[in-house]
Amino acid sequence: MCMRLEFMFLSMVIPGPSSPVWNIDVCLQPLIDELAQLWSSITLTYDISRKQNFLMRAALMWTINDFLAYGMLSSWSTQGKLACTYCLENNKAFKLTNRGKASFFDCHCRFLPHNHRYKKNRKDFFVDRVEKDVAPPCFSGEELHDVVSEYGDIVFGL
Repeated sequence: MCMRLEFMFLSMVIPGPSSPVWNIDVCLQPLIDELAQLWSSITLTYDISRKQNFLMRAALMWTINDFLAYGMLSSWSTQGKLACTYCLENNKAFKLTNRGKASFFDCHCRFLPHNHRYKKNRKDFFVDRVEKDVAPPCFSGEELHDVVSEYGDIVFGL
């Protein structure tokens, strides 16, 4: 139900030739304030299909954005060796020879099952190399909280 078009609405578009970068929290503050109010207060709402009132709470479940906006929203650097938010330190990024830019090309084969045909493909991915690695471990909520909590409180938009 949450993926059907009639239940979605666009809450915000940040237009312009330049992005707000680290001041994105200033743009999002009105939305955050309203969502906090709708979550914490008891809002009586009328359901037209059931013809009755109910108590409503609202929450932001996900965002749809490009990788650069994802970096701004999460305050994660989406450039360099640690750009992959899934792999973290377990990534297989390597530096390109000419400019030293980090590349993740062909690092995705390790997410495939062990017996997948692409893992043994020596021609179309890394030349003359068979991928033997497995995907990095998935963090539990507690483990991820421990990783993030050591950074302390970060304040943006000043």
